[in-house]
Amino acid sequence: MVAGGAMQFRPSRRDILTAAGLVLAAGSPLRAATSKPRLAAIDWAMLETAVAIGHMPVAACELVRYRSDAVQPEIPDQVTDLGLRGSPNFELLQLTRPDLILNSPYYTFYEERLKTIAPVLTLPFYTPNEPPLGKALNALQAMSRAVEDPGAGERALHDTQAALDRHAAAVARFADRPVCLVNIGDARHLRAFGFDSMFGDTLTRIGLSNAWSEGTRFSFLAPVPIERLADMPDARLVIVGEIPPEARRGLSRSILWQALPPVREEQVYHLPDINAFGGTLSALRFARLLEQALHDGPTGI
Repeated sequence: MVAGGAMQFRPSRRDILTAAGLVLAAGSPLRAATSKPRLAAIDWAMLETAVAIGHMPVAACELVRYRSDAVQPEIPDQVTDLGLRGSPNFELLQLTRPDLILNSPYYTFYEERLKTIAPVLTLPFYTPNEPPLGKALNALQAMSRAVEDPGAGERALHDTQAALDRHAAAVARFADRPVCLVNIGDARHLRAFGFDSMFGDTLTRIGLSNAWSEGTRFSFLAPVPIERLADMPDARLVIVGEIPPEARRGLSRSILWQALPPVREEQVYHLPDINAFGGTLSALRFARLLEQALHDGPTGI
């Protein structure tokens, strides 16, 4: 008894063991919360690589646009949006307390400032005139070593290669024609994806040939005149991403467009938005959607 007549509660040994068991059954949330390093991704390909190895960042850049342009993988709402890739919010980045910042050669001009917040891992994906898929595959293992989880990289690499092999087998019967991969800018211009793009390199990996033999001209404006498609009369034309409404209206009225061999022969396919500057997850999304489109048949524009 204690003052005032209240009964003092003394937990039994059984009570203590039961409470401890409940904590263990819940997965020791304090330890679980600190078992993985806190990652912040500046670059989208690095963001995808982290997700692929099972280490979702706590913060990343331009998530609203990423969810629109890349669609997948899904990024949870609780991941902090750091603003523009070219000009991230450094104060907000510091508040997220990252253990490692994931950068790329595109943004090395402010890497020294990033290093004042946390160590920085920079990996190359897109180098002019070099195919990027191999670099993206290597990044799985490089990043998993950096976060001290090498098994995650090995598993992700194995799963990615196995999935690409399955897609290759599924599209083998479409190897009779080359594929021209484009993104429509307006009714007169397009972007064509060559061997040095993730789309073009993945196309080759799954056993299909690219009708566009030149490199990819990554620029804000679509730089290739649409009449260049006449140089590839045997190609299946695969349009990646949304067609601007005005461009769609213009193409529907264009005599030039209607006269192009892939259009005239009804060999036009359309894929939804895919991240053109992603990692292995974008490569797999492209391969899966291309396989589905080829099996579903031409759709036109």
